[in-house]
Formats: sequence, C-alpha cells, structure tokens
Amino acid sequence: MEERKRITIADIAKLAGVSKTTASMVLNGRASTFRIKEETRERVMAVARENHYSPNLHAKSLQANRSDAIGLVIPDLTNFGFASIARELEKLCRQAGLQLLIACSEDDPDVERQVVDGLVRRQIDGLIVASSQTSDEFYQTLTKQIPVLLLDRHIGQSALPLVLTDAAKVTADLIEKIAVSPVSEFYYFGGQLELSPSRHRLAGFELGLKRAGIEENPEWIRHRDYQPESGYEMMQQLHQELGRLPEALFTASYTLLEGVLRYLKEHNCLEALESKEMRLATFDNHDLLDCLPLNIDSVAQDSEKIAQTSFQLIRLLLSSQRVTPTSFALDANICWRSQ
Repeated sequence: MEERKRITIADIAKLAGVSKTTASMVLNGRASTFRIKEETRERVMAVARENHYSPNLHAKSLQANRSDAIGLVIPDLTNFGFASIARELEKLCRQAGLQLLIACSEDDPDVERQVVDGLVRRQIDGLIVASSQTSDEFYQTLTKQIPVLLLDRHIGQSALPLVLTDAAKVTADLIEKIAVSPVSEFYYFGGQLELSPSRHRLAGFELGLKRAGIEENPEWIRHRDYQPESGYEMMQQLHQELGRLPEALFTASYTLLEGVLRYLKEHNCLEALESKEMRLATFDNHDLLDCLPLNIDSVAQDSEKIAQTSFQLIRLLLSSQRVTPTSFALDANICWRSQ
C-alpha cells in the first residue's frame, strides 16, 4: 500500500520555486506585510490548491495559545434531548469559526474523566459538560486551565456556571393536569437519583400530585437508569404485579418511554393508550410522538435556547468575563396530545 504523506510548507515552497519563508508568509496571509509580489503569491496559492494543502492547526494553536475548539461531554448521543442540544451547539460553533468536539461519558464518572482528559490533551479552549460526578473537585481544578460550563446537571452545591431546564416546574404542571382528570393511581419510572435531573423530575412529579390533591403512594415510584431496557423491565414488573395496566404512568425520559412502548406493543396493550384507558406522559419530546395514534403527553425542552445560552456563556468565559448569575434555569413546554 502506498504510504500517504501530508504536504508541508517546505513542499509547497519547492514546487512553487520560492523560499520556505516566502511560502509561509503567503500561506499565513502575511504577503502584503512583507511586500511579496502578486505573481509570487498567486503561484504559491495555486500550488497549495492543487495539492489540497491545509495548515497544521496544532502548530497554529500552539503559536496563538488557542485552538478555537470547544469540548462537549454528554452521556449518550442516542439520547434525543442531548443530541438535539449538541446539534444546535455544533451549528453555533461552526458559524463562529469554532470546532465542537463531542465525547460521551455513558453516565460513568470514570469514563467521564477519561474523555475530558482526552479533550484537554487536544487543547480545547473551553468545556461544556453534562456531568455524572458527585463532586466538582475535578472541574474546579480544571478551571485553572480552561473555563468549564455545566449543562443540564448541577454537581452538589457547585458554584460553576450552569445551564439547565426548570424540570420540576414543568413536570409539576403536566402531572397536576393529568392527575385531576381524575386518576386514582399515578406511577413514576425514573433514572439514577444521584443525577440532579432525576431528583428535579421526581420533585415535580410529587408536587403535581400534591396540587391535584392526590396522596402519593411510595409504591408508585420506581427507579433504575435511563436505558430503554430499564423502561421495558419496569413496565413488565408493574404489569405482572397489578395484573393489569396502571391508570397513569410518567416516564422521566424518552428513552424509558421507548422501553415501555416496546413492552406494550409486544403484549398487545397499545390500544389502552388510544382509548385513554391508560394515561401515559414523558419527560422529553420527539416529533415521532405526533405521528403515532397514541395519546402521549410530553415535556419538550427548548434545545435551541439551551444551546444558545450555553454558547453565549462559554464565549463570555473564554474572554475571561464574569458570568452573573451563574445558574440559568430555562422554561420548557408541554405537548398535550390527550386533551
């Protein structure tokens, strides 16, 4: 196999018949400063285009002490909410001439540290992270090198800048309206309680029941993780325990909803949703829910607003400006399909 070789400034200079210094000045946009002839400039640029030359970004970042790259760490790219935010952030970075480097932590603190270290080694200028850590010590140390912005999740009482959805407020509004329909039971499937979104969504669920005048039963609350398999297994267990479907169920993520729907389909129970025999609602929204003959209400986070706010804040932090306030809780919308 023929060995590939990246073309260098020295190669460009040789092919154009100029010195390496002259080629460097032209390729780095400094030809006018050093009064290099237009004919020479055109010859050098023509050779560069013909050979698909691109500058060594690592070398340029070392010279400028910046890489024009932002790191983003999220748990899982298959999570529609995080994927939507990542898509919007990438577009904003691209339009600003920045590169967004994305890594996944799998909600594992050790993997998270590993991928963050990898991004830092690639000389990122700043980091946006949806963290699974229980302490901010790691990131407080990292802020001595680069700015860090927390996304979607807070870490304990950390004072690091943070952008998230006001999950408790919107969840309470959704649960209250469904609960007063009325229902006599309302189950909850959630993820890891050590993650702040899990606690916020559960708090909203409990507040919604309280507003509706329904006394919460501890048996209604069930937790695992946010994988579809967990939604499937919790639905299977609940169906077996009750010997029927529950009157109402809230899943704390779209991924858990996926597992629930797969179970209901496999057991020929989807008609219960169409007839409203079972009320189903979820945190997170997907356009696919509008295409189904099912009555599933959902919380739609404002991914575009989250991305815009995060981008604005990381740009401020990159320019060493103070961010006040440090925490931004954004509103979400409810997509009603059962009303």
